[in-house]
Amino acid sequence: MENLQATKQRFGIIGNDIQLNRAIEKALRVAPTDISVLVVGESGVGKESVPKIIHQLSHRKHAKYIAVNCGAIPEGTIDSELFGHEKGAFTGATQTRKGYFEVADGGTIFLDEVGELPLTTQVRLLRVLENGEFIKVGSSQVQKTNVRIVAATNVNMHDAISKGKFREDLYYRLSTIEIPLPPLRQRGEDIHLLFRKFAADFAQKYRMPTIRLEDNAVKVLTNYNFPGNIRQLRNIAEQISVVEENRNISSQKLTQYLPDMQGNLPAVVGNNNSNSDFANERDIMYKILFDMRNDINDLKKLTLDLLKDGTSQEVKEENHRLIQKIYQEQETEVIPEVEVVQIPQQTNQNNYDFIETIEEDENLSLQEKEIEMIKKSLEKNSGKRKLAAKELGISERTLYRKIKQYDL
Repeated sequence: MENLQATKQRFGIIGNDIQLNRAIEKALRVAPTDISVLVVGESGVGKESVPKIIHQLSHRKHAKYIAVNCGAIPEGTIDSELFGHEKGAFTGATQTRKGYFEVADGGTIFLDEVGELPLTTQVRLLRVLENGEFIKVGSSQVQKTNVRIVAATNVNMHDAISKGKFREDLYYRLSTIEIPLPPLRQRGEDIHLLFRKFAADFAQKYRMPTIRLEDNAVKVLTNYNFPGNIRQLRNIAEQISVVEENRNISSQKLTQYLPDMQGNLPAVVGNNNSNSDFANERDIMYKILFDMRNDINDLKKLTLDLLKDGTSQEVKEENHRLIQKIYQEQETEVIPEVEVVQIPQQTNQNNYDFIETIEEDENLSLQEKEIEMIKKSLEKNSGKRKLAAKELGISERTLYRKIKQYDL
């Protein structure tokens, strides 16, 4: 059996991370067997290297090796791709076709993104794993195949099982041996090694001098999160190699190629489902309610200031602004049940004659307060709706609607 370093050199694997070494050693130990293997890890960590190692170091190395991206095949045709179909099985099936399991008989099939398989296909795959049998689409004849299955996924399989998106029995069949690969952010010492390898490859490809990172740029690179893992690091190295004329890259220059370090906050990515949508709407509603409560508290404070300190123009303008905002919020029909103050009558020349002595009444609803304010304003202005609306800080049309609504 090949040793660890020889395997890395043969398959072009760069790095000395302990977790990476353990994954390769595990692949070396299971390669001579026919055990099913599941490779797990985030997208872009290089999961495709493990099935190649397993196949090339197994007794099946002279037979077919087929890699299938399950997430890239449409649900309507994936059964035909994997298991084949008979002529006339469906529209467009003009001839009989062999599937991957028939073509790879005696060899190895790598099912990448196996977590994306439809449930109906999962049932067919389970049968292959259990007894090596499959049936072509449109056929009733059972066929046999002798293939080794190595699968990979970036999906949390336990979550997928709990949500009914993946069969539990199939998961345990596939994961007889599970090989986890670490994300790039956990391989701090390997990041610069990989960057130098990519930089050298692109320098040769594009026939230009190799780019090099200054010491401060190396620190920035190794501390970066790399959500896209090795694939993202490779793309960054290629961009810099092509775009930058100066082949010595500073930390400031490197930062321009690292998305989350350009002043943008990283986005939180989650599942788009009805529960999350409901939570977002609920959060927005709570924010509106809290804002309205704060506005009402501000109105209380301003009214008290008015009574204590006189009737400055600033206080009057702020008071009108808050009253108008409250009416606008009422029109959206999202009025919370909050504590409201009663503003009594005070005779002076400041157009606030409808304000009376402040008296908190928790049992009185906001609607009752609204009716009371409208009545007093109409009485003061001899029933003239235009003047009353102006005094209340709302439109005449809104006041008319309120009068009709409350039968005033």
